[in-house]
Amino acid sequence: VQLQASGGGSVQAGGSLRLSCAASGRTFSNYAMGWFRQAPGKEREFVAAISRSGSKTDYADSVKGRFTISRDNAKNTVYLQTNSLKSEDTALYYCAAQSSWNDQPYRSRYDYWGQGTQVTVSS
Repeated sequence: VQLQASGGGSVQAGGSLRLSCAASGRTFSNYAMGWFRQAPGKEREFVAAISRSGSKTDYADSVKGRFTISRDNAKNTVYLQTNSLKSEDTALYYCAAQSSWNDQPYRSRYDYWGQGTQVTVSS
């Protein structure tokens, strides 16, 4: 499956961005989806995940209550709504897909990765 992330940009602290990740090539609803991020000089970290159907989600503690992951299986797209952004949210954000036999979100073991979209938050 091919993944194309978009929607990043530069915002002031407290602002919002909606990231999108469009998938192609395989049956999108067979994949659990996730968002990860990597800041300069830091390791890539888990941000949020959503199950195949979209009924179950999981969030890193650092973004819980501020970010919302969702998906539209008819449009082969997963979203990450980011609100109340902080300077520490500045990073390159990646979407990822995992072929999943059950309807659970995952924090690891993703098979496919997008190219990343940059989010920069200024204070």
